[in-house]
Amino acid sequence: MSFEARGHLAMLAFSALVAGSFSLGSLIANEIAPAALNAARFAIASVVIGAVSAATTGFPRSAADAPWRYFVLGGLFATYFVLMFEGLKTAPPVSAAAVFTLTPVMSAFAGWVLLRQVTTPRMALALVVGAIGALWVIFRADWEAFRAFEIGRGEIIYLWGCAAHAVYTPMVRKLNRGEPAVVFTFGMLVAGGVILTLYGWSDIRATDWMNLPAIVWVGLFYVAICASAATFVLLQFATLYLPSAKVMAYTYLTPSWVILWEIALGNGAPTGLVLIGIALTGVALAMLLKRDGPPGALEQES
Repeated sequence: MSFEARGHLAMLAFSALVAGSFSLGSLIANEIAPAALNAARFAIASVVIGAVSAATTGFPRSAADAPWRYFVLGGLFATYFVLMFEGLKTAPPVSAAAVFTLTPVMSAFAGWVLLRQVTTPRMALALVVGAIGALWVIFRADWEAFRAFEIGRGEIIYLWGCAAHAVYTPMVRKLNRGEPAVVFTFGMLVAGGVILTLYGWSDIRATDWMNLPAIVWVGLFYVAICASAATFVLLQFATLYLPSAKVMAYTYLTPSWVILWEIALGNGAPTGLVLIGIALTGVALAMLLKRDGPPGALEQES
């Protein structure tokens, strides 16, 4: 399997794993302060990825060069996760997942600014189609709400977090100096954990860790291991071999995965009209993943 194909497979797994954080996140968002939750999340994920790194690639001395790189990336992802859980206090999971699907548009712009990655006309059209589908879901197929541009406070907060995520994607390629994905992820997690601990120290001290509801611990370990440790490595790996816009194109699958999570948790399915938006994001994904030319064309876009 080529590195390009592995990148696509990595992002398919990424979209499936990250979707669970929306449904589980909405259940615990009001039970614990976002900064405290994510500081613990980064700490757990750091231990897991650190152990994986030690058992596989080890820690090359070169990985310690320019440690500021890890703080840049850790700060971006810490911002994303804190704003995500702030938004999930009021935003429904499917709606938040739809906001997440706006990330490819922002990521394409960030990729051009930071790496001069070119977005082809078809990719641009696909991004527009995906954005329309995402907005359709956000406004719950309510044309009057769309015309009035009435979206919730939670969605707006999370949109700012998605902007940080969009910058993070091309920044990985810009700052990576050949370190293995797991080692680079470990550095980012440690740096992000330090930032979150300093930022949320008062919330961490105020949290009654021994008496948190069981669902909080379930959600915490899921987001730490499945939606953090695993997805960070998958994202780091894919970003090294795929253009930023195509990496983030897989976010278009997130609302569909979240709907399945919501059905599994007994929260019902969305209306048929909302599913039109989901279908549009699927069309956008197919358009973005189609090659623009013969083998090798994808690498030329990068």
